[in-house]
Amino acid sequence: MVLALILGWWLAAASRAQHLSPVLVSRPSLSLHPSQGVSLGDTVTLRCHLPQPAAWVRLYKEGHWIHSNYKYKVQDTADFSFLSTNWQHAGTYRCRYRLPWSAVESEKSDPVELVLTDHRFPPPSISLSPEECVETGTNATIQCGNKDYGAAFLLHKDGCSAPIQRQDLDVVGTATFTVFGVTPADSGTYRCSYRPWGHPFLSSPLGNNVTLEVTPTPAPPGAADSSHGNLVVAVVGGCTATFLFILVLVVFFLLTAQRRRIRRDECPGNPAEKPEDMEFQVSIRVREPQTPA
Repeated sequence: MVLALILGWWLAAASRAQHLSPVLVSRPSLSLHPSQGVSLGDTVTLRCHLPQPAAWVRLYKEGHWIHSNYKYKVQDTADFSFLSTNWQHAGTYRCRYRLPWSAVESEKSDPVELVLTDHRFPPPSISLSPEECVETGTNATIQCGNKDYGAAFLLHKDGCSAPIQRQDLDVVGTATFTVFGVTPADSGTYRCSYRPWGHPFLSSPLGNNVTLEVTPTPAPPGAADSSHGNLVVAVVGGCTATFLFILVLVVFFLLTAQRRRIRRDECPGNPAEKPEDMEFQVSIRVREPQTPA
């Protein structure tokens, strides 16, 4: 009876947790350390980042569970390390976790690729066209080749954590990468690598480098004089427009003042004539000559 009660409680808790799992269980994330440049025989760590405490964490390769990490204390990460990598370690990995005291599991993380560099493959060749400085807005071409191997060629730029371009070839040959409408941001050092047929997670070493230098497009002859002339025209035009605006304002205020004066004169009840005018008129009447009777 005790066992039945315990089993029933566990099933009820699991059912409740599964019902709440879309809200409570967050998706983990997986990262690679170091993130690039891992060679055969190097040590590499796959780190699963947990958004909440977990009872155990599982690591999957190509969809198959390969390792478990049981956690006995609260941590926000779980590490899976390969001390000496070999060909079998290369591939695509994901991780997931389970909540404590529950059968609820999270979704799998986004995939992470472990690509191993095998120095037994010869590095590819590389060339840049044009070889000299490239003007802004024009195209630059980088060619990578290998006469014996290479199904997928990748173009790398120093300072970028991931390849910037990839090209798959059906036969052994040369991959051509074009940088369209270059800008100063495209200046830098470029290298190539390739992945042999049948080994999508094995890579050749990086080959030699080429340096792309982007220069501003030179101005056409007379462009400076034209620019100076345009500036003078703009200044003169601005001054003329300002003068006309001030003139219009002055005329407007004068017309307004004149209109107000006319209205004041036409309004009834204007003030009476000045006393001086009245005295002048009276004095004239007094001094008129008298007519004899």
